[in-house]
Amino acid sequence: MQVLLGKFTQVLTFQGLPFKGALKDEQLEIVENAGIWIENRRIKQVAHFEKLAKEAQKQNVEIIEFPYTDLVALPGLVDCHTHMAFAGNRAKDYALRIAGETYLNIAKAGGGILDSVRKTRKASENELIENTRLRANFLLKQGITTIEVKSGYGLSVEEEVKILRAIRRASLQTTADLVPTCLAAHTLPPEFSDKNAYLEYLANDLFPILRQENLCKRIDIFVEEMAFSYQIAKIYLQKAQKAGFELTIHADQFTTGGSRLAVEMKALSADHLEASSEIEIKMIADSETTAVVLPGASLGLGMNFAPARQLLDAGACVAISTDWNPGSAPMGDLLLQASVLAASEKLSSAETLAGITFRAAKALNLHHSKGRLQNGFSADIAIFPTKDYREILYWQGQMKPIIVWKDDKFIEFASAMNKSLA
Repeated sequence: MQVLLGKFTQVLTFQGLPFKGALKDEQLEIVENAGIWIENRRIKQVAHFEKLAKEAQKQNVEIIEFPYTDLVALPGLVDCHTHMAFAGNRAKDYALRIAGETYLNIAKAGGGILDSVRKTRKASENELIENTRLRANFLLKQGITTIEVKSGYGLSVEEEVKILRAIRRASLQTTADLVPTCLAAHTLPPEFSDKNAYLEYLANDLFPILRQENLCKRIDIFVEEMAFSYQIAKIYLQKAQKAGFELTIHADQFTTGGSRLAVEMKALSADHLEASSEIEIKMIADSETTAVVLPGASLGLGMNFAPARQLLDAGACVAISTDWNPGSAPMGDLLLQASVLAASEKLSSAETLAGITFRAAKALNLHHSKGRLQNGFSADIAIFPTKDYREILYWQGQMKPIIVWKDDKFIEFASAMNKSLA
């Protein structure tokens, strides 16, 4: 199937931009009065609309002209770190946190991750499928077409498999692309008293099922005092790597050490990094590991943002994600979080938008097909009701896409708010 979409006031292709380091807005390729030619769900060409329309007519290609005066097209956004396959919520934890209690103390008192584990274990697979589907569609309305989804609220072979099966089935019920990650090493479950024994159990009993059923290609672990130390996490990740999995790490959220492990293991990403110092920043910048910063967790926990500005200036690849989860980051609004982070960390529009498109795709090892509007890339497109791309971040998450194009069809979200903002 071939189709020409247009006309767009601006198309931001992100073509030619580097994965690493600081970016200036002047580096953005902006095609004005543009059309996007799509062939077999891939971008064929982005160019002046009238020029493409003449060629499309000659080849009898379908032309879709949207009934809006001003439209800006971005690549479909990428949320590269979420925990949205869960049941229940942790409103009680949140109330304690905003009243002054710490995350670690809440966890030690029976709240935190284990509270979500109890609720998610009680949920049926069908309940988790529906929860995940609804959340994926909520993100799709924000223009997010690719979503990483972690397990990690099961903490046993049976329950982790249940969650990952639910993610796979949910992926068949949403237009968004879901990328599953196994985070069985989220924390120590109540059935175990020895962390080494638990991780050995996962490697011996869970990894073979994940491979056999093709439930995921990615393994994650939380490296932190309340979870797993650098030493035992390294042994676990070595086993995961040997079994053929890609690696990602929850790193440097409260203390350092995780980012060092991510770099040593050549993990795709080190995620969180709120505690990273100049040493860790340089280490990440000198590697191919993507730094994934999670402003939603900082907002939810009332703590400093990860040092995104310093990471970029040092030469790192920086992605921005929601960390959507029932505890520390319940918001799940990527554009709002990215806009707030940009204002706080002084990120350019180019750096911020790169962090939720092609640089986020790199964190998922999808950078050869996602996150840019150029020849051969997936035709995932978020279309905003404005004539100036800078308004997207200016409205701090209030401007959402009016149209999302995905899998050779468009989904329209025409709202009074969107139209009034334009």
